[in-house]
Amino acid sequence: MPDELVEAHERGVRNALRTGWALLDGGGSALDAVEATVRVMEDDDTFDAGRGSFLTSDGRVQCDALMMDGATLRAGGVGCVERIRNPISAARKVLEDSPHVYFVAQGAERFAAAHGIELIENSELVIEREREHLRRAQESAAQGTEFQIFACSHDTVGAVALDGNGNLAAATSTGGTLNKTPGRVGDASLIGCGTYADNLSGAVSTTGWGEPFMKLVLGKWAVDRIATGATPEEAAWTAMDYVKSRLNGHGGIILLDRQGRMGMAHNTSRMAVGYRTKEHEWCTVKLERRS
Repeated sequence: MPDELVEAHERGVRNALRTGWALLDGGGSALDAVEATVRVMEDDDTFDAGRGSFLTSDGRVQCDALMMDGATLRAGGVGCVERIRNPISAARKVLEDSPHVYFVAQGAERFAAAHGIELIENSELVIEREREHLRRAQESAAQGTEFQIFACSHDTVGAVALDGNGNLAAATSTGGTLNKTPGRVGDASLIGCGTYADNLSGAVSTTGWGEPFMKLVLGKWAVDRIATGATPEEAAWTAMDYVKSRLNGHGGIILLDRQGRMGMAHNTSRMAVGYRTKEHEWCTVKLERRS
């Protein structure tokens, strides 16, 4: 993320963290907490989720989101939605009110509207900053050069939580990549790729370049390391080293196990991250690990 956006990222994560924690501290479920946390970041145009998302090649916002319940392994996802302010809440509706797992595009929007979610104009999600990013990216492509997308930040948002009943949940929401072809779906909303939760092992959410994460089913891969004895911190760094060595992938990951142990890792220059327990709150922009 650029220097001038560091403070906004820290503030946005802290606001989201405190919203989710207030629900947990009041006896709420892990599902409630991750949904509320992600909604705050979807509403904050600092991040690539909801309003302020990167634009597709035709200048629109298309969002993907997924929630997963570690207690039941139920999941709900939406992809390529254009008229939903908080895609994570649409994903929650799929999880709770549908026998299916995933809806896309207009089908997802019709399902959301039928379950009480207001549909909006896509223009309400578009901001001038992202119009400028798209213009620069397309100019660079026309000149045969690569626009440095990651210099503009790459902020898929996510949350993992463990509640007082010992249940885990995970949620991830994204606007995808800048100048993407309309209809492209990334890892964030695909079970096991960018999001996964299982009470027997852990919960995970990822951010970054989705295609390598999808090819390695990286979220589930990381959670499986916990199931075989790794700590969340070990699993997080192992996962990021794995995606880098296999496919030169870059991004970040957060992990939480059923004992409440946390892990977080990234191989980008920075990642905004935070956590909260009864004893401690911590929120920062982490810097790249140096060997």
